[in-house]
Amino acid sequence: MNQAMKTIEGWYCLHDFRMFDWEKWKSASEEEREHAIYEIKELINMWDRIESDQKGSHSVYTIVGQKADIMFMILRPTMKELNKMETEFSKTSFANFTKPAYSYLSVIEKSSYSQVATNPYEDPAIRAKLYPIIPKTEYVCFYPMSKLRGENTNWFMLPMEERKRLMFEHIETGRPYTDQVKRIVTGSVGFDDYEWGVTLFSNEALQFKKLIYETRFDEVSAVYGIFGSFFIGNLLKQEEMEQFFHI
Repeated sequence: MNQAMKTIEGWYCLHDFRMFDWEKWKSASEEEREHAIYEIKELINMWDRIESDQKGSHSVYTIVGQKADIMFMILRPTMKELNKMETEFSKTSFANFTKPAYSYLSVIEKSSYSQVATNPYEDPAIRAKLYPIIPKTEYVCFYPMSKLRGENTNWFMLPMEERKRLMFEHIETGRPYTDQVKRIVTGSVGFDDYEWGVTLFSNEALQFKKLIYETRFDEVSAVYGIFGSFFIGNLLKQEEMEQFFHI
């Protein structure tokens, strides 16, 4: 049996993508629309307090293209709290104007490829990665991915040292983009359809294309990478909501 890479986990993560029913929204009365905006803003205010207490984090983005209209990215300490958040959202009148488009469930994960701390949970640098505040950059890029498990080429049958070599090569390719692009990597084996979720944050959308294109030439991506759909979004600040949904 091949050796499995040990991982340490942080907060649970939900990417909740919604389509917005603009026809229903335009048919609603001004009072109904105002109440819906009020309720979603109140819910986000509650999320803000949770974030201030460092008990989770969140961000809201409008999605470009036809895959979805809005993405809520939520981090919470437990799966139960993610479920509670979903229920709280569903109870708002704002939710009545949305329809689920896609979702992705995972947990922040750090592998031991570069882990050196005896107790990683006591390392401030590692804790910052396991329990982060979601960057409020102008743009976001999310995609799920897996590693190939083919009959002849199988990532999970590579020796541990070979997997380490390939991952360090991959990390080095992305190092020049450290300042321009922040990332949160989440594990989803047993939680969702792919094995990892990757969320990138930047104030310049073009940096996503440049970074992902360069890493395509790494052996770990070129030979073993399997990618799902890509979602690109713009940050939706709470003070911009009324203008965005204004008819």
